Amino acid sequence: MENEMERLKKFIKFMDDNNLAEIEIEEEGKRIRLKRNVSGVPIMNPIPSVGTENKLESTIEENIVEIKSPMVGTFYRAPSPGTKPYVEAGEVIKPGDVVCIVEAMKLMNEIKAEVGGKVVKIPVDNGEPVEFGQTLFIIEPA
Repeated sequence: MENEMERLKKFIKFMDDNNLAEIEIEEEGKRIRLKRNVSGVPIMNPIPSVGTENKLESTIEENIVEIKSPMVGTFYRAPSPGTKPYVEAGEVIKPGDVVCIVEAMKLMNEIKAEVGGKVVKIPVDNGEPVEFGQTLFIIEPA
């Protein structure tokens, strides 16, 4: 019992030394999770700088549509390995065009564009895991 208490104290000291709010350790079939109450720590909000860059950014953001992943899975740009991707950055797409596949639980789900326009950016790499709601394509509507 004393040995386990000493180990817990070492884990707590490790959390203190490394400024960690939470730690989880699993060894020999045992799992230990330590979580610190950090409610007393003030949260600082960043103050946006005023300048042309922010104005340009907001103008660009107003003129884009994001195609987001409807599920957790693996992102594929092409119908099969070695074939041409559905779309490339710079191409113009129409509503209903298949833009990629998200594989979830061995099922290939075609993702279709809801709007037409120019593909500005594809922020996800082929074969990369994606989360629900993650941006897959940035479209400039036509």
